[in-house]
Amino acid sequence: MVKLRLKRCGRKQAVYRIVAIDVRSRREGRDLQKVGFYDPIKKQTYLNVPAILYFLERGAQPTETVQYILKKAEILT
Repeated sequence: MVKLRLKRCGRKQAVYRIVAIDVRSRREGRDLQKVGFYDPIKKQTYLNVPAILYFLERGAQPTETVQYILKKAEILT
């Protein structure tokens, strides 16, 4: 099963990538594809909408935080 989840990138300041990853992988494990970027401090998001829709159509489950980000960007209703 595939999930859309956050993967931490920043060392001092928290910056996250939104990735499609296998459920059995750890948070910092190898991802299938990077589908977005989220900076909670600057309130910036970049989303690769076609890639996100591709994974959602094939049954990927977003985590709560990613689901909130997608709803805010009006990708999920």
